[in-house]
Amino acid sequence: MPTIRDVAKLAGVAPITVSRVINDTSYVSQETRGRVESAIEELGYVPNMLGPSLRFQQTLTLAVVITDITNPFWTTVTRGVEDIAQANGYSTILCNTDESDEKQDQYLHMLLRRRIDGILLVPACSDAKPIELIRKQAIPVVVLDRRIPDVDVDIVRADSEAGAYQLTQHLISLGHRNIMMLAGPKSVSTSVDRVDGYQNALREANLPENTSHVVWGNYSQEAGYQMTQEVLTLTPRPTAIFAANNFVAVGVMQALQEQGIRVPQDIALVAFDDLPSTFTITPFFTVARQPAREMGQRATQLLLERIKGASDVPCQHVILPTQVIIRASSGERIAA
Repeated sequence: MPTIRDVAKLAGVAPITVSRVINDTSYVSQETRGRVESAIEELGYVPNMLGPSLRFQQTLTLAVVITDITNPFWTTVTRGVEDIAQANGYSTILCNTDESDEKQDQYLHMLLRRRIDGILLVPACSDAKPIELIRKQAIPVVVLDRRIPDVDVDIVRADSEAGAYQLTQHLISLGHRNIMMLAGPKSVSTSVDRVDGYQNALREANLPENTSHVVWGNYSQEAGYQMTQEVLTLTPRPTAIFAANNFVAVGVMQALQEQGIRVPQDIALVAFDDLPSTFTITPFFTVARQPAREMGQRATQLLLERIKGASDVPCQHVILPTQVIIRASSGERIAA
């Protein structure tokens, strides 16, 4: 973990000058300030806001950095995190990034300044930089839900590709041949995995993998609504829609209902991720359900093992199975 003395040495200044730049407590020339800021960035130095008395002590606090706290999937994951954290005497800080790299970066710097004991991170995109930033501070990190290519890091996620494959297979078994995939962001591994699973099922059934049948967007109700409006302009109109997550599916339903299009009579609908039974949506969705609470629990157990000293154990990539639950939204077999 880099120290203020490391920054001072690299910048060619005294440690007190580094402190003045960080805290902006007195005048430092622009040239010197620039050297100090460059050294801070190069070393990945994060000031310790807890003070020297806590430098070698644990704070007994974990952070979970997720992408959308309004989504019931993430609240269930977080509940799993809290189950294990509290049982082991740890408190939990929850941060919500809204899939924003900028917000994610702000939260991570705040958490690192407070010397958090460990971080559970749902990365906003498939970029190694957040992991590198955390590791420069010697803070254990476990990635939740998503893959980061070419980075050796602990990951706990569900099998998005297999779940998407099974959902698409179900639609094909009902006679659907014109199936639209409304995907999440291209920069997020779960989006790519779900598109891969969908396309694998089409390929296996000898159906064309038409790239125009995949619409990339984001994991929000608004995106689901907008993508569906785009899909409804196509000729021929698809007989089924695969929504990349539950909020996308809610947006799909809104757009279809506004057009007087019935689910599943006119268009079948399936989705990744389940919704609580308290959601008043009719018909209720056929889904690939992820073990959200177990995901949070397993990730927290792994993080605590790292905090307690299991640093020499190879990184683990835990992939949990999904469960396809067939409900009314996918309908019955259609006429050939």
